[in-house]
Parts: sequence; C-alpha cells; structure tokens
Amino acid sequence: MSISAELHAIGRPLLDAQLVHPTVAGIARGDLAEPVFRSWLEQDYLFLLDYVRVFSRLAWQAPDGHLGDLVDLAHATFHEELDLHRSLSAEFGADLEGARKGPACAAYTAFLLESAASYAEGLAALYPCMWGYSTLGRILAENPPAEPRYRAWVDTYAHPGFAELTGRIAVMIDEAAPDPRRARELFTAGMAHELAFWDVP
Repeated sequence: MSISAELHAIGRPLLDAQLVHPTVAGIARGDLAEPVFRSWLEQDYLFLLDYVRVFSRLAWQAPDGHLGDLVDLAHATFHEELDLHRSLSAEFGADLEGARKGPACAAYTAFLLESAASYAEGLAALYPCMWGYSTLGRILAENPPAEPRYRAWVDTYAHPGFAELTGRIAVMIDEAAPDPRRARELFTAGMAHELAFWDVP
C-alpha cells in the first residue's frame, strides 16, 4: 500500500467526525446560521493566506518535476479559493480585512508553516486540508444544499479540478517518500486541526 493510500485509510473515520460536526452539517443542509458561517469565512480567509505561503515554501524545496505543481496550487489557492471567499464574504457581511486569527486558525497555520521546513513532511501535513475538502465536497454534492450560497461552497470543493489538484499532492507524497510513521503522525495531527477549525470563534 502506498503512503497516500494508507493516509486515506487513516483519514476516512477522522473525516466522518467532520461530517457530523454542527458547522459542516449546517452547510450540508443549507441552514447554518449566518453569523457562524461569516466567522468561519473570516478564519478560513486568514488560513488560506498562510496556506499559499506553505505551498510557496514547499515549492522552493521541490524537485524540478513538481515545482510547477506547487506553483499551480499556490496560484489556484490565491486566486480561485480566495476569490470564492471574497465573493461569499460580501454576501454574508464578513470583515476580511478586520479579521484576526482565532486559536484554532493560529495553531493550524503555525503547524503547517513549521512542517513545511521539510519538503516530504510538509506535504504530509498539508494533505488533510486538500484531501479532506475534496472528499467533503464530493460527499456533500451527492445531496447538495438548496441554499445557493452554501451550494456554491460545496460545488467549489466537489469540482473535478480540485480533486485533480488533490491527486497531484498524493503522487508527490508517494514520490517524496517521507518516513511512514512520521507521515501518519503529521497527517493525523492535520486532521485534528481540520476538525478543530470547524469550531469557529
């Protein structure tokens, strides 16, 4: 079994905990209280800015064959995901410029930026976000919310293009061949950060 496949097996029960979280369940139904989603958007906006920095730090270390992959991921995050956040934030009245990191966001971004000091370990640490959101999007899209703003959020992460980007990371992890024990530790820690992130301030 490849390292990425092993991480998928570890991750599925941890993803199930996200699916039943009240914030995710509210998005899935399309009836999440607007102040909750507004707060989440503000925190995730700040998270994504640092996520771009994580991709950039890993790109600096990447082998030539994957430099473009990481630049593509940084570009897609900065332009596409953040554009979605700006659009949704305007509809929900979120204050992106005035937002400050809550404890979950600060802890998660610190974990990722520190892990990115090592190319192989950084890939394993960031994979829960890519794989988790791609899988959540696919599952939620099976019965999408009728509310158009929440539907737009689901559609973004259910998009085949996002799944393709996630697949690139899986290939890169397998090729980078991090220590399997360390990869499992970092992936599990990242999944824990993902779950905590839904507890918005």
